[in-house]
Amino acid sequence: MRIRLTEQDEPVRAPSTSTSSGPGRALVAVYGVFALAATARAAFQIATKLDEAPVAYLLSALSAVVYVLATFALARGSRRARRIAWAAVGVELVGVLTVGALSLLDTGDFPDETVWSGFGAGYGYVPLVLPFLGVWWLWHTRPGRTDPDGA
Repeated sequence: MRIRLTEQDEPVRAPSTSTSSGPGRALVAVYGVFALAATARAAFQIATKLDEAPVAYLLSALSAVVYVLATFALARGSRRARRIAWAAVGVELVGVLTVGALSLLDTGDFPDETVWSGFGAGYGYVPLVLPFLGVWWLWHTRPGRTDPDGA
């Protein structure tokens, strides 16, 4: 955290641009849990029953890759990592909305659940909320951001 001085020499917190500090630590932890869960689920599904629901299980694998990328990119926080995080969170948002809608409209393609099925209903809808939190955090911690409140 950086401190800057005002005209009265009172310490005022400058906005943090680190994606892994403060609340970002919790966000990285949640992404990490989802990376592990999605990877384990996809690996099991693909190894044991890929022929039963290939679309669903390959989407589970895609979600795993997205969560792994988002986790490492948010934890790293460099300029390049932020671009990767934006891409991962964007794919995650589109994925959860698209797969969520399709899994409710056309159950034939989704005979088994994925992380994003039913907008993440099997995971307490966290997969639906998580990309919105990711977008907000990336925007909130963007470099060069000025904080009019000084907090």
